Amino acid sequence: MDTSTTTLPRAGLDIAYRDFGPAAYRDSGPAAHDVPVVLVHGMGGDGRTWDRFARELTGVGRRVVTMDLRGHGRSARAASYRFAEFGSDVAELCDTLGIARADLVGHSLGGHAASLVAQTRPDLVRRLVIEEAPLPLRPGDPEQTFTRRLPSAVELWHATTSLIRSPRAVVAFDRSMTGPALAQFRTPDPQWWERLPRIAAPTLFLSGGPTGMVDAARLDAAVAAIPECTVVPFACGHSIHRDRHRDFVSAVLPFLSRP
Repeated sequence: MDTSTTTLPRAGLDIAYRDFGPAAYRDSGPAAHDVPVVLVHGMGGDGRTWDRFARELTGVGRRVVTMDLRGHGRSARAASYRFAEFGSDVAELCDTLGIARADLVGHSLGGHAASLVAQTRPDLVRRLVIEEAPLPLRPGDPEQTFTRRLPSAVELWHATTSLIRSPRAVVAFDRSMTGPALAQFRTPDPQWWERLPRIAAPTLFLSGGPTGMVDAARLDAAVAAIPECTVVPFACGHSIHRDRHRDFVSAVLPFLSRP
């Protein structure tokens, strides 16, 4: 599937995306499931991280759209990288492609962007999957810290092979967003917490365990605030869809297949 590019009218940015599946799934023809799945990658990657899962989804009759977030992959770089802008880009791409209702699956930064869409556009999101998205601080929380440790042999192998398979993602990534992203994660975001009850979509949260980036206490608070939220824990670190792919599929595919 070749990458296509569209200009988001409100943002004025060129955003690259891929629309998987036979034409029948893209053009309102007969399909096993008429709700598309939009897959959103994490910081530093691009939409190709989802290729394997996208093939599995299209294999069961789902239309799949992957995108490169602003400053990633083939999408344009931007003057600003506010989290709200990432969320708006996801929603605006859906609008531009004529997608009125979607299942959103997001990893890390992409998961946070997907959560913002579900909060601000609950009509758009049918089901929501958040994989290892660091949760914003609440007022009074200690500053966010991530575990510092030497990478395992498995992580080193994945990092090396990912660089070989997708050097474009590494080269294209706008590293100027790293500082602003970390600053936002270290700044309390009470509005995000206040809007959690607005999420109407059944939500599945995938946590990578002690070596991941999700604070357990904040996760408990988020689950309590979201009307319908289930947590599936793993013990593989931050990239579940990559490092425990079969387990990821076993958790996510049935969840997305429900009416």
